[in-house]
Amino acid sequence: MTLPAALIATPVDAERAAELRRVKWLATGVLAATLIIFVVSKALLPMHPVFGFIAAFAEAATIGGLADWYAVVALFKRPLGLPIPHTAIIQSNQERIAEKLGEFIENNFLESGPVEAKLREIDFGSFIADWLRDRKRSEDLARFVLRMLPEAFAATESSGLMQFISRRITTQVLSIDLAPLAAGALRGFVQEGKHGGLLDDILRVLHQTLTQKETMAVIRDKVRAEMPTLLRLYRADKFVVNRIIASATKFFEEVRNDPQHPFRGEFDRMLLSFVDRLGSDKAFADRIDGLKRDLMARPELANLGRTIWANVKDFIERSASGESQVLQHQLARMFVEAGDALDGDADLRGEINQGLVAILRTVVAEQKSGVSSFIADQMKSWDMEQLISLIEVNVGKDLQYIRFNGSLIGGLAGLALYTLEYVLRLL
Repeated sequence: MTLPAALIATPVDAERAAELRRVKWLATGVLAATLIIFVVSKALLPMHPVFGFIAAFAEAATIGGLADWYAVVALFKRPLGLPIPHTAIIQSNQERIAEKLGEFIENNFLESGPVEAKLREIDFGSFIADWLRDRKRSEDLARFVLRMLPEAFAATESSGLMQFISRRITTQVLSIDLAPLAAGALRGFVQEGKHGGLLDDILRVLHQTLTQKETMAVIRDKVRAEMPTLLRLYRADKFVVNRIIASATKFFEEVRNDPQHPFRGEFDRMLLSFVDRLGSDKAFADRIDGLKRDLMARPELANLGRTIWANVKDFIERSASGESQVLQHQLARMFVEAGDALDGDADLRGEINQGLVAILRTVVAEQKSGVSSFIADQMKSWDMEQLISLIEVNVGKDLQYIRFNGSLIGGLAGLALYTLEYVLRLL
């Protein structure tokens, strides 16, 4: 496997390779120079003792330079291509190096402590707020969401998720005991005094209904049918109906104009009694439950749900295609407002940061062994010759200076030993 793009040679690497070649030639030149000086000094030794010191320095420098050349070359490849043991160290230990590198990263970079500390340095909440407050980004996000929504709707329909959601909603609605909820709502309605306005509205509607000509005619016919024949001749039915309407109207006006009217207290007691029965009487609960089940079983309700779903889907598809910009503008405005709200809410940003740190810390903890294995597997599959070339290009220059140091240190050591030997001979 070839190396990842991040490891492929760059123009900077090309410059480093040229510099490496220059340093290599210079180090080789120093080695050749010390060898030549050694040979010449040995030849001139009979002429003067000083050449012995020069020869000792050059000899040791040559040996030191050769030894360090061997060490540097053996790290990357086999010197002179010879199968010498313990050479080409990186190539020979590719798998072990890969395993150790993955293990090192897992143990030193992906431990929960350092990871959490680094994550806590990041203000995720402020980043999200700033990102959303940017109108351009919010518009891009709105377009992205709109492009995804039709596919999400199609996937929901094809996967059967819609039927599952519908069944779950139906099951949850049927499991709700509406009687206590209705009783609690009505009790709060009465306790807050809102039923007074309801009574006024009922009385107003009753008054309007009774004073309509059609209603009066119906009542008059009913009264006329119940009267003796003699009273009909005197048109007593009209008198009775007018008296009934007048009395009812007067009663309605009295109740509506008097907040302390006894009828209002009776109405309160009637409502509270009904609320008590609604919350405790099983017959009421069964009746409400039956109505609820009948309503949920009505085909009109299912048709209404399908119609709403189809209309929403059509609207979203038109918005995604660009036919309508209303939803996109609304989404973008919603994202911007969310960013503004988040920017002004430090507590919410803190909660977001805490939540993301907890999530990411857990993800890293659960996946760090996989990360180390991935790194090791990737390194095992790399072309090691190519990798070694890049390593040598990037660090080889410094390694070549080891050869200079080897020649210098070796030469000085050789000179010191020769001097000691020379002094001992004089003694």
